[in-house]
Amino acid sequence: MLNFRLTLVLGILLLLSSIAMSQNIQGSAHDFSNDSWNTSGQICIVCHTPHNADATVTNAPLWNHETTTATFTTYVSATMDATTGQPDASAKLCLSCHDGTIAVDNYGNQSGGSHYMTGNALVGTNLGNDHPISLTYNSSLASSDGGLHDPSTKNSGLGGTIAEDMLIGDKMQCASCHDVHNGSGVAKLLRKSNAGSALCLTCHDK
Repeated sequence: MLNFRLTLVLGILLLLSSIAMSQNIQGSAHDFSNDSWNTSGQICIVCHTPHNADATVTNAPLWNHETTTATFTTYVSATMDATTGQPDASAKLCLSCHDGTIAVDNYGNQSGGSHYMTGNALVGTNLGNDHPISLTYNSSLASSDGGLHDPSTKNSGLGGTIAEDMLIGDKMQCASCHDVHNGSGVAKLLRKSNAGSALCLTCHDK
């Protein structure tokens, strides 16, 4: 009887483990394979391609989508110690669909697409009411701000420090909070659950 129970428990643990590990872009909000405009039926091709990628976009692996050239209104606050500029690096790639100036189907050297982000997915070019991005978040900022954890020492809950797991070139970007490939399987493509503001409190010392 004990062996049966042990086998049953192990089986349940293996099942739960396989479910947790199966989370990926397939079936997520970034899976466009079944959209009518994606005649290839592929998931990755909207952003990436194995051949003839756009090598002019910095730190964009095998990039395959038209990149935004919009000028953005950035977040400004009298209580913020960080300096924000125009979105750069991976944030600019995210905004190449989410700013609403470029169609989602403008990929693979195609232009003139007609399918644009809508609803909550549409961020627009006014980022004044959104969490600031493309800002340097380091020990110096944490010290001067007083309301932020030191990213070089604070555990992110993802295996390493905030700097190791969530910052890109020491900067806070869209991908600091969102996992575009849905590796965590959390709603809204978050890197981890925000239950009890857990994601916010990873960086903010409140």
